[in-house]
Parts: sequence; structure tokens; C-alpha cells
Amino acid sequence: MTEIETLHILNKSPEHPRFARCLSVAGQNDAILLIENGVLGLQAASGRVAGKLVALAPDAAARGIESEPVESVDYGGMVALTTRAQQVISW
Repeated sequence: MTEIETLHILNKSPEHPRFARCLSVAGQNDAILLIENGVLGLQAASGRVAGKLVALAPDAAARGIESEPVESVDYGGMVALTTRAQQVISW
């Protein structure tokens, strides 16, 4: 049995319309993984997500962003998240 209903992989910055759309459709049993420019929205997304919020640590570090208190994962952790999800949607 999978732990995550839908894993939303979000690489858009907070100014992009898909960023807000992703946050609005993610459910309580979902997870949002912020990657690439998506990590720029860590503060904007924190507290607005019904489910789990995760950041890709190398992308946050490359942009000089602290991912705490949000959970962060490396590339192996990203792969592990995909295996725990029933479905994966890339934004």
C-alpha cells in the first residue's frame, strides 16, 4: 500500500500560475516536492499545503535557501518518494 496518494513535483517559481494551482489542488493525502525554481516558494507554500511539503535539498542549497523546517531530501529521497506515491504529477 502506498503512503502518498499523489506526489506533485513542482518546479515553477511562486510567480508562475501553476505554483498557486498546484498548492490549491493538493489534498491532505498528497505530497508536494519543490524542485528547481519551485524551492523559491518554500516560505509561500509553508502552511498553505494540506498535505506534506518536501524540498529537494541540492536545489535549495544552489539557491541559498534554507529548507527548514520543511523536510528536505536528496536525489535518492526524491526517487523514494515516487515509489511511495500512487501517482506522480509534474507541474
